[in-house]
Amino acid sequence: MPVRIHNFAGIIGWNARKYLPRLASESYLKLQFITRRKLQKKYIDYFLQNNEIPQPNIINIETINRCNSTCEFCTANKNAEKRPYKRMEDKLYYNIIDQIAEWDYRGHLTLYGNNEPWLDTRIVDFHKYAREKLPNAFIFMSTNGLLLDIEKTKSIIPYINQLIINNYCLDMKLHDNVKEIYDYVKSHPDEFKDVDILIQMRYLKEVLTNRAGSAPNKQESRKIIKETCLMPFTDMWIMPNGKLGICCCDNFEVTDFGDLSEMTVKDAWNSLKYQELRNLIKDGRQNYPFCKYCDFIDAGLRMDAVNDILSNSSTLHGARQSILK
Repeated sequence: MPVRIHNFAGIIGWNARKYLPRLASESYLKLQFITRRKLQKKYIDYFLQNNEIPQPNIINIETINRCNSTCEFCTANKNAEKRPYKRMEDKLYYNIIDQIAEWDYRGHLTLYGNNEPWLDTRIVDFHKYAREKLPNAFIFMSTNGLLLDIEKTKSIIPYINQLIINNYCLDMKLHDNVKEIYDYVKSHPDEFKDVDILIQMRYLKEVLTNRAGSAPNKQESRKIIKETCLMPFTDMWIMPNGKLGICCCDNFEVTDFGDLSEMTVKDAWNSLKYQELRNLIKDGRQNYPFCKYCDFIDAGLRMDAVNDILSNSSTLHGARQSILK
């Protein structure tokens, strides 16, 4: 099936997120911390004991640091944005992709961060170049869908493996343009047989995590989080200025783990600064000031990839397939 709609835990989950937002958030986080603990430790041990530092499971490249939505859980929403406007320079983007290609990268790639990718008018051309240079990578796009139409959808699918449309709303209904896309794909399946289109029903005012204190509707509680975090081991987070941030929770772009205008992608990922971070985080977030009170949970995609890497340590093929299940 080329298109599907997913609503986390159905109507019950929707109502929990709507009417009991804090309880729903805390219950979900507690469950995830408990169920992922052993797998996270196994992957961190695998990562740190490897003779050669493993590549990131996901490379996130934010080409423009702006969004057009009003999601209340995100500082990047257009009513809360405080970052100086930045659009990645063409030369820097193509250089980053060339380096990733030279690295023989076969993991996940997304041209997305704390932003809406369709606000960048170059986004289709950027994806086209990435696909040409990285034929074995799993490329996916995550969008709020507000700017999306059938023609844009058709323009991007030759270059991606998966299109994720986050349908943020208050009424658990598809936006008119998203419904139009859904109906078109359903009636023209052959046009979309090589891409997985996932529409996720998302509550606009949902309470998620505190994102290291940056979430507008859930500030950090100053409760120290002693759980570890996989992000420094799995995600490369590239901001429009070419610097490597710690993760998506750095909405204010205050961390710096390397400048790709001055060093290579591989050198940045393998840097002493990154190694120091990982050695601190492996025993708990309390060991690193930025992460000390952060209750962010790694997305399911990362856990799928981690599980497959541990099961088939020689390849990421299983990780790329798992997202399609």
